[in-house]
Amino acid sequence: MRNLCPNFDKEDALDTVLEVPIPEEMFTNMGSNGASRWANMRALMRAQSADKSSHLQAKSDNEFIALLKLVGSPLVPFQVHPDQPVTRPMIRDCSIEASTAKYIVQQYVAATGGPVALNSVTSMYAVGQVKMAGSEMHEGNGSVQTGGKSEVGGFVLWQKNPDLWYLELVVSGYKVSAGSDGKVAWNQSSSQPCHANRGPPRPLRRFFQGLDPRCSANLFLDAVCIGEKTVNSEECFVLKLETDANILKTQCSPNTEILHHTIWGYFSQRTGLLVKFEDTKLVKMKPIKGNDSVYWETSMESVLGDYKYIEGINIAHSGKTITTLYRYGSSINHKRKIEENWRIEEVDFNICGLSTDYFLPPADLKRDQQEGGGGD
Repeated sequence: MRNLCPNFDKEDALDTVLEVPIPEEMFTNMGSNGASRWANMRALMRAQSADKSSHLQAKSDNEFIALLKLVGSPLVPFQVHPDQPVTRPMIRDCSIEASTAKYIVQQYVAATGGPVALNSVTSMYAVGQVKMAGSEMHEGNGSVQTGGKSEVGGFVLWQKNPDLWYLELVVSGYKVSAGSDGKVAWNQSSSQPCHANRGPPRPLRRFFQGLDPRCSANLFLDAVCIGEKTVNSEECFVLKLETDANILKTQCSPNTEILHHTIWGYFSQRTGLLVKFEDTKLVKMKPIKGNDSVYWETSMESVLGDYKYIEGINIAHSGKTITTLYRYGSSINHKRKIEENWRIEEVDFNICGLSTDYFLPPADLKRDQQEGGGGD
């Protein structure tokens, strides 16, 4: 990962420190020589697109940004407070499926470092790199294969108790930011204004890809065990979590209705670790004219691996996320797939001097809220 960019405008100038470290491959592809790479890097640091070509089989820059947000910075449907301590759950007075799930979560807590280590975390940061590939929008219900050029990038993720987090993701010269100040979660991109998510602030899905075991444990405490399944030759218990209709209602907009959002966790019977995180979301788009609604179903499967201990906490350092988009209804039947391979380069906990000011939302989001606006 590259952390510095040479300044080609002045020979004696200091190197520029990149806010988001990027893979060497991405830096090399930003231009044919040092001067063009520096120009593209400056455009990127100003939150402008450094590359106007289409990516992930997208037909436009706006379509690529939408796909990048969908895959790079989705949220889970539940409020999961990072500062909620991990405790030994009561496994009595509940169904056998629920009590089994609580017992599996206990084993997961032990496998990731134990309650003392997990409860000692007050903040964290992670640096990683991603490689994405996508398919074109395919008609029909047949299988879809990704193709074309893979896009590379990097991300930085910060978190602080309670409910504060911030993500910056750069892929192929495009930048996506997302965050939560404890009151509202938001996202923005290099070409689109800031957009507030409806409902109370929720955590980033990327936390549950092996980065934050405490959040994962607290999330699945209310799940039920629905059986067993093999994932990459690993026998796993499967925990399922269904989002309550009242929770989904707070996340809907006048033009959209979230019909369901279901989460599954696959925990290894051998190690106790989370090896797969999966969720499916179905959204009904209400028509502006006519009576035919359009449905969007988003399915995301993340396989986790390469667990390593960092300050006594077992963190997944690599994985693969496959996102499948279905659009159907009103004589429409389309499907698209995006694959993201990611690797964590650096993780640390309890960051000294990490101020809450770092998690403030952009100024234009504040204006929208004061004017009674806000996004979906």
